[in-house]
Amino acid sequence: MELPLEPRLSIGYQNVLAPTGYDDAEGAAAGRDLPETVRLLDALGFDSIWSGDHVAFAGPILDPLMQLAQVAALSDRLTVGTAVYLLPLRHPAPVAKQVATLDTISNGRVIFGVGVGGEFPTEFELCGVPVQERGARLSEGIRVLRKLWSGQAVSHDGRFFPFPEVSINPPPARRGGPPIWCGGRSDPALRRAGRLADGWMSYVVDPKRYRRSLETIAAAAAEAGRTLERFGTSHLLFVRLDKDRETALAFASKFLSVRYAMDFSSATERYCALGTAAEVAETIRAFHAAGMRHLVVNTLSPESEKAAHLQRFADEVMPLLADLR
Repeated sequence: MELPLEPRLSIGYQNVLAPTGYDDAEGAAAGRDLPETVRLLDALGFDSIWSGDHVAFAGPILDPLMQLAQVAALSDRLTVGTAVYLLPLRHPAPVAKQVATLDTISNGRVIFGVGVGGEFPTEFELCGVPVQERGARLSEGIRVLRKLWSGQAVSHDGRFFPFPEVSINPPPARRGGPPIWCGGRSDPALRRAGRLADGWMSYVVDPKRYRRSLETIAAAAAEAGRTLERFGTSHLLFVRLDKDRETALAFASKFLSVRYAMDFSSATERYCALGTAAEVAETIRAFHAAGMRHLVVNTLSPESEKAAHLQRFADEVMPLLADLR
């Protein structure tokens, strides 16, 4: 089985606050600058905006669904998505209500990306969720979302979230709810995407692994007897444009190590798009050749330089990808 890939490449932007150690004062206020970011993305021709999710993180981070509700009010064009929402930290019923509302007020422009998390075990302790249950909770949570988004009276007999017959109305704008894309790189995560999801969002992989991962997802979908009309293939890519690769690598390594409170230098060299516009475009094309059709760019710059970096990406990199869009 081959996954039904979309014909054209879309380009989105993941909106995050500045990490601790870089423009802290500006980073703390970055959420208030969201309207300017949305207007800029619209003007530059981006297709979507994405928000990450943590309850407790190494640096400042805002709630993604509340941010995306603001985006939906500011733009009537941009797709809004979570990249990715840590569903295992929550009961899926109130999440179903929130996402259905977001899909309604955005007129069906939501992509709900979900993942297991686990890099920060303390946020699982904070939420009262055993971290070792996160995979099973995500799989069951996806099933609960789909049931509740039907708009019909449904019940659920599951390990974590059993409930008697109930309905949540109004349903989402789109029949059956917004597409659910699963994140993750492990074989269990890839198989979950094949069995249950409408798409996959990767992170810190190279194009060769990306292609192999799509094969694993396709095999799992076939084993589950699924017939897919469309499957979203996306990748969250860290990007640093600079005068050359060496300069970009030095900056990005330090930047990401601060953001994630760990040594990110090896991963930066292996998995980021770094250097000149031509070098960044070459990396993106390699992912496209491997099957990626939704690029989510996370530009690496202090908050004070974000707009300029986005402008440079649009002016210098996007034209080199025009034939793919």
